[in-house]
Order: sequence, then structure tokens, then C-alpha cells
Amino acid sequence: MIEKSIAIYSFIDTLLKYLHHQEDKKRKLSDAEVLTTAIISALYFGGHLDKARSFMHSTKLIPNMLDKSRYNRRLHAIGEEITSLFLGIGTLIKQVATCKDFVLDSFPVPVCDNIRISRCKLLQSEAYRGYKASMRRYFYGIKVQLITTDCGIPVEFSIVAGSQADVKGLHQLPFSMPAGSALYADSAYTNYHLEDMLADDRIKLYSQRKSNAHRKDTPSLAYLKERMRKVIETSISGIKGLFLRKIHAVTFQGFLIKILLFLLAFQINKAFLN
Repeated sequence: MIEKSIAIYSFIDTLLKYLHHQEDKKRKLSDAEVLTTAIISALYFGGHLDKARSFMHSTKLIPNMLDKSRYNRRLHAIGEEITSLFLGIGTLIKQVATCKDFVLDSFPVPVCDNIRISRCKLLQSEAYRGYKASMRRYFYGIKVQLITTDCGIPVEFSIVAGSQADVKGLHQLPFSMPAGSALYADSAYTNYHLEDMLADDRIKLYSQRKSNAHRKDTPSLAYLKERMRKVIETSISGIKGLFLRKIHAVTFQGFLIKILLFLLAFQINKAFLN
């Protein structure tokens, strides 16, 4: 774990410099150290920031660790940098990788059990009450739209309210894929108009077809779509495997930051540390 922590810090520090990140040089704890501790918390401690702080301090990897309150304020202050890092790494992977096949899917992240919705303090809106057909269950929270490579490495994401249909959430994704790419998705992403629009940008959206679809699949294409979906299902299982039974957060912003940290931690571990 110590070796991985050092590798993560070196990678984050280099990437922040590449992205021209600016910070006060008088600080005893750099933003790279703050983010490294947060990533370690997501990778090994289920998002428990205090345990990660204690680990980094006790192993003397970060001897000048901040106290709990100051550390949380620093992390919240650079919350947007987590998204920039994730997308920056995703862009790097898309530039370096030779493959042009990508997979799209979504997964729900509830903020509380259904029975506790009336007492939930993080959210109070019907917009977050959703239904996941593949899981046959209702939930109260958000949905993460995720795009991975054909090797299962996440490269793009968006977060939408739980009630929003998957196909409507497509418009919040960057779709910054190279020309000639193929994007595989399940039937919930069927949108012929969007398929034609992406085709003009030389990106093919291959969503699985229902029995009553106007555009039918050949047996070979249907098999390929099903096989590609297993890639992202494995990645989603890996991301959710980092979660604790309940993601603890005091504010909705803190909840979103922890979700971003899980995505970033899985991305870095999958792409560079395995």
C-alpha cells in the first residue's frame, strides 16, 4: 500500500503540473498530497477520509497532515480539480490507446435507504427518486453515466438525478472520442436522432435493440453488443466494490466529491497500477 501511495502521489503531482494547476507555495500540505490522501481513502478505506489521513500520517508519507476539519475544507476547495483530473487522464488514455471501442452504461448511487427518504438531509426532491429496470428496484439518489474503453478503463462520466432517463443524460457527456470510434450501449440509450448526429462526427453509437425496434441488428452485431456490455458491467462492479455499505457525507457536495474520488481511484488503479 505504501508503494502504491507513493506512485499515486508522483502521478497526481505530475498531472497537476501538466494541467498548470496553481496553488499557494507557502502551504505545508500541497494539493497533490490532499488528493493523494483522498484517493487512498477511496481505494482502501471505502471513502473514509479520516482513516486515510491517519494512515498517511502514521506511515510518515505525509508528516505534516492537517487536522480533520482543515483537511475537509481543503478537499472541498479543490473539488472541481477531481473532475479535471479524471477527464485529463481519460483524454490521455484515449490518445495513447490504439483501440477505438468504448462502452456506455449507468449505475445508481442511493444517498439513503428508501424507508429513510423522508428523513434524508442531503436531498429533498422527487427528481432524485429513480428506478433501475435491470435491478428491478427503486432508489433515491443519483445516477452515474460512465464511458469506458474496451479494457474497462473509465474515460468519461456525468452525474444526473435519479429520475432522469438514461437516454436524456447522453447530452451531458462530452463524447470527446476520436473519429472512427464505436460506442456500445444497452437498449435504454436508443435514440436514432442522436445516432445520426454522432455518425456525422464519425462516431457510431451501437445501442442494443428491443424486439420492436425500427432498426434491427444482425445476429453478429447483437452478439458483439452483448459481449461489449460485459466489459463495463465488470468495471461498474469494481467501482461499487470500493463503496462501503453506506457512503457517509454531511453535505450533498461532499457526497458528490466521494463519488468522484471512487471513479478517479478506480481509473488510476485500473490504468496505471494493475
